Amino acid sequence: MNASEPLLAAPLLQLGATTVTLGHALIAAILAVVALVILLVLSLARTARAQAEAAEENAARAREADARLAEITRAQSEMQGRMGTIAEVFGARQAELNKAIGERLDGMTSRLGHSITEQTKSTHENLAKLQERLAVIDTAQSNIQSLAGQVVQLQHILSNKQTRGAFGQARMEAIVADGLPNGAYEFQTTLSNGSRPDCTIRMPNGAPDLVIDAKFPLESWNAIRAAAEAENPDAQKYASQNFRRDVEVHLKAISEKYLIQGETQATAFMFVPSESIFAEIHENFEALVQKAHRARIVIVSPSLLMLSIQVIQAVLKDARMREQAHLIQGEVVRLMEDLGRLDERVRKLQTHFGQANRDIDLILTSTEKLTKRGEKIEALELDGPQVEDKTERRSAQTQSGSLKLRVVDDE
Repeated sequence: MNASEPLLAAPLLQLGATTVTLGHALIAAILAVVALVILLVLSLARTARAQAEAAEENAARAREADARLAEITRAQSEMQGRMGTIAEVFGARQAELNKAIGERLDGMTSRLGHSITEQTKSTHENLAKLQERLAVIDTAQSNIQSLAGQVVQLQHILSNKQTRGAFGQARMEAIVADGLPNGAYEFQTTLSNGSRPDCTIRMPNGAPDLVIDAKFPLESWNAIRAAAEAENPDAQKYASQNFRRDVEVHLKAISEKYLIQGETQATAFMFVPSESIFAEIHENFEALVQKAHRARIVIVSPSLLMLSIQVIQAVLKDARMREQAHLIQGEVVRLMEDLGRLDERVRKLQTHFGQANRDIDLILTSTEKLTKRGEKIEALELDGPQVEDKTERRSAQTQSGSLKLRVVDDE
């Protein structure tokens, strides 16, 4: 046994029944050191393996990155080729589109010019017709004004009221001539039975003529006045009987000669050339008035004849105004028809202009979109990091026809 053995066997610690010696402690320390060395070695080996794995993983990642970079490079080159093809296609299509748009605009301009020319020609024709119709209306208006002037012209009706010898035919002719227009009456005309009345008045609407007789028995009336002035009752009575007989004969002659069915009115006028004679007859010779009524003969004084002429004049004026009003109404109807056609054509022209403006706006919008899209493609402005094959479609459409442009990418 060595000298050191007792030293190694020397007890260091008593743990219950177990005695821990110095040798035991050394062996434990050695084992601990060995364990630490083993752990260190294992840790180093693990670190080396981890580094190797990391290096291998980095190498794999590098290889994958190189592959992806190569793929991206290839895709980019393919995309550049496709972009070049698309740019060429867009250039050709844009040239075709510009040519088609130019041709369409030229055709539209030609059609618009032709349509405007036609509308202008039609408008001038309508305005010329309108001026003609207005000239006809002006003529009719002047005729109406002339008739109105003739209605109010009652001149010299009683100009010869105080003059001797103004009785009978002359006074009746003056009243009729002053009250009626030329052509509405006729003096000393001949009827179908050969008789010649003093005056015939033409009635409107094809009615028979009105006959006026002015052959008043003035001599018998002057005899009555002479007897009254002489204050001779017998002579006055005899003159009155003669006057009554002469008037009755005259009434019978008027009834037989001038009342012709279908040619003259059923009533005739017997003109009394003085208001005083007319009043005397109605006051003292009532039987003569009743007999005249039964014979359909009206005894008229100058004032009554003037009033009758005014009534006839109003009837003639109304008939002529009705004729003129009918003419004016017809012209106004045709005028409104022309105005309606003019309004319709102007509205159609306005619609053509509006349609052309909308077509041009749509074409400009499509051209602007195509220009922006071409600039975007030329600058390679992509929407995302990945490139997807897809079909690009843009359409430019007008109301008159549809023009579509399609660009399809090669797969």
